[in-house]
Amino acid sequence: MALILALLSTTLLLFFFTSSTANALSLNHYDKTCPEVESIVAKTVEKATKKDKTIPATLLRMHFHDCFIRGCDASVLLYSKGNNKAEKDGPANLSLHGFYVIESAKKQIEAVCPGVVSCADVLAFAARDSVVLSGGPTWNVPKGRKDGRISKASETIKLLPSPAFNISQLKQSFSLRGLSTDDIVALLGGHTLGFAHCSSFQNRIRNFNATHDIDPTMHPSFAASLRNVCPINNKNKYAGVKMDPSSTTFDNTHYKLILQGKTLFASDQALLSNPKAKNLVYKFASSKQSFYKAFVNSMIKMSSLNGGQEIRKDCRVVN
Repeated sequence: MALILALLSTTLLLFFFTSSTANALSLNHYDKTCPEVESIVAKTVEKATKKDKTIPATLLRMHFHDCFIRGCDASVLLYSKGNNKAEKDGPANLSLHGFYVIESAKKQIEAVCPGVVSCADVLAFAARDSVVLSGGPTWNVPKGRKDGRISKASETIKLLPSPAFNISQLKQSFSLRGLSTDDIVALLGGHTLGFAHCSSFQNRIRNFNATHDIDPTMHPSFAASLRNVCPINNKNKYAGVKMDPSSTTFDNTHYKLILQGKTLFASDQALLSNPKAKNLVYKFASSKQSFYKAFVNSMIKMSSLNGGQEIRKDCRVVN
């Protein structure tokens, strides 16, 4: 039964992403219908970031988590209703915040261009603006996504990549979305922004396996520092550490940390177990510009996956 369910999930996932090609995106989609849209989103993200420096990291992660479920259809923005528990309330998304930024931008857009701009496009713009505000590269976001009507917390458990994934699991997960090993390495560079809770790396610093208490790929002194932050029987669910020392700056520090064995997630460290991925880690660690170029290409590729059906008036509920 488990195998049948797994195959069914894979078949459905492939259907969502195959059908997404029906919604062709373009760079000039709003030139005539809502030329102010990108300016409105950029100003809203900038205003929110001035008050809360964690906004860029959460908006970038929010976009990634949205795209990996049913394509970039803003299903992560829908609120739970009745018996349906939505994606935003799934275990992997409970630490997401900043939904108000997208909702605020959408409200402003609706005032000048009602019924024209999708919530999915607003989130894609916000993710790009978050990278730019953090000192990273900019790019032209393809436009014309539609918003989805389905959002299930259960799908976040099945479909979002885990921070404990090995390289084979990462490749399988990303390949279902048409993303390559190059895309995996480039997109994981987004982990240069943000914060990680102890639960996402606890398995690496205690009782790792029958032979090692600590993950042997982790630098001993780094593991020791994490054990201090995340003690045994830790009762503080908010405890954790920054993804890297420059956690509000979008740079290539994350790749340097991988090479030093000082990254938090097993999935990031796993990049060194694959020859092609390892070469890219070295390349990006030594050249920020190479990373930027690859990241932009992979973000455009990932964010072009869309399987939505409508343009929501309110990002929190279907029409």
